[in-house]
Amino acid sequence: MGIEFPLPHVFEQLHGKAEDNWPPEASFLVAAYRGNVRRLKEIARSLDDRGRRGVEATVATTSYRGLNALHAAGGGGNLAVYRYLVEVVKMDVNMWDASAAKKTPLEHAVSGGNLPAVRYLLDHGADLHMEGDENVTALHRAAKKGKSVIVRFLLSRGAHVDGNSESGTPLHFAALKGHESTVEVLLEHHANPNKVVPSYLVTPLEAALIAASTPCVKLLVQAGANVNDANNYLAKAATEGLTEAIKCLLEAGANPNCPDECGRRPIELAAVYGRREDVELLFAFTSPIPNVSDWTVDGIINHAKLERIQLKDDAVFKKKTSDLKQQGDEAFDRQDYTNASLFYTEALRVDPSDCQMLVKRSRCWLRLGDGQKALEDATICKRSWRGSAEAHHCRAEALVLLKEYEKACEELSSGLELDPENDEMDKLFWEAMELKQKKVMPAQVSNTAET
Repeated sequence: MGIEFPLPHVFEQLHGKAEDNWPPEASFLVAAYRGNVRRLKEIARSLDDRGRRGVEATVATTSYRGLNALHAAGGGGNLAVYRYLVEVVKMDVNMWDASAAKKTPLEHAVSGGNLPAVRYLLDHGADLHMEGDENVTALHRAAKKGKSVIVRFLLSRGAHVDGNSESGTPLHFAALKGHESTVEVLLEHHANPNKVVPSYLVTPLEAALIAASTPCVKLLVQAGANVNDANNYLAKAATEGLTEAIKCLLEAGANPNCPDECGRRPIELAAVYGRREDVELLFAFTSPIPNVSDWTVDGIINHAKLERIQLKDDAVFKKKTSDLKQQGDEAFDRQDYTNASLFYTEALRVDPSDCQMLVKRSRCWLRLGDGQKALEDATICKRSWRGSAEAHHCRAEALVLLKEYEKACEELSSGLELDPENDEMDKLFWEAMELKQKKVMPAQVSNTAET
C-alpha cells in the first residue's frame, strides 16, 4: 500500500525523533503543518541572515525537500496559517512543489482531506484546473483518495468531471481504488462510464474489476457502462472469481459466449480455476460447447480437468507447446515483444495456468509499456504459483512501471524472503525504494493512504 505519512513522521524517519536535531527548515515546515504561526515566525527569524530579508520574505522563500510552507500546511489544514501565508506573506497559491508529482497547495489540501482549506484556497485564487504530472488535477487526486465530499465540492465549483489525464478520468481513479461513494458522486454528475484511457485501453468498468469492487461494478453498469465491448468483462470476472459481479454483468446482458484472448468462454475459465458456484451461475446462460460431451455443471468441470491432463500428456500437444514456447523465446530475444506475446498466448491456450508462460507474457507487456496487462498476468501467476519468488518479482516489475512503488517494495520484500540471494530482486527493491522516496517524501503532507 502506497502511504503518504504525516510530515512530522517523515522527518522523524529522516532525522530521528528529537526535533532539536533536525534542520531548522524541517521544523519550519512542521510548524506550518501544525498551524503554529508563532513558531513559524520564530524559526523564520532564526533563518533570516542578520535580519536582511525580514520575517515575511524568509517565510515566503524557505523550502525543504521540495516543499514550502503553503504546501506543508495542507496536511493539517489550519486556516490561521493559511490566512497568514496567503494574506500577509502573499505566497503564490498556485506554486507547484518540486516533487515529481508537481502538486499545488490545493492538491496538498485535497490529499490531506481538508475541505475548509480547499475552500479557502479556491476563494483566494487557487486554479481548480491546474494540471500536474501526467495532467492530473485536484479532482483526480480527490477521486483517487476516495474523498467523496471534496469531490462533490470541487464539482460544484466547476471541476471537469471527465477531465483527462494520462491514467484516465477521475472516474477511472476512483473505480481502480474501489471507492464506491466517490464513484457514485462522479456518476451523479454524469461522468462517462465508457471513457477509455488511451494509453492502457482501460474503461472504468475494467478498473472496478481490477479492484475486485463489485459495488463499483454495479454502479457503473447501472449508469450505462457497455458490458459487451472488447474488454470481455465477464471473462475477467470469471477469472477473478467475482461471483456477484458475474451476476450483475449477466443481468445487464453481458455475452457469456464471448471467448477471451485464449479462446475460452467465461464458464470454462470458472471451471479451470475451480469455482463451481460461478460455473453453476454461468451454466444457464451459456450455449453448449461442442467438444464438451456432458453438458452439465459436473461435466464442464470434469472436462476442464481432463482436458488439461490430456493436453499435458499428449505428445503432439506437448511438442506444439514446446514449439510455441521456443518461438516466443526467440522473438523475445530479438526484442520482438508483440509476436513473443502472441506465441506465449497460444501456449497458454494449452495450459492456462502455466505460470512460466504467464511470467514471460507479463514481461512482454512490460517491454511494450502496458503495465496493466503485465500486472494482470503477474497477479494470476502469483495466485496460482504460491511460494514462488519469481511471481512476486514479476508483479513488482509491473507495479514499478505503474508507479506503485510502495506496493512494489512489498512484493519484492516478500520475494526476497523466499529467495534472499536474488540480486535482481534486491537491486529492484532499492530502486523502487528510491523512486518511492522521490515520489512520496518531497510531496509529503498527509496521513492518508494511497492504495
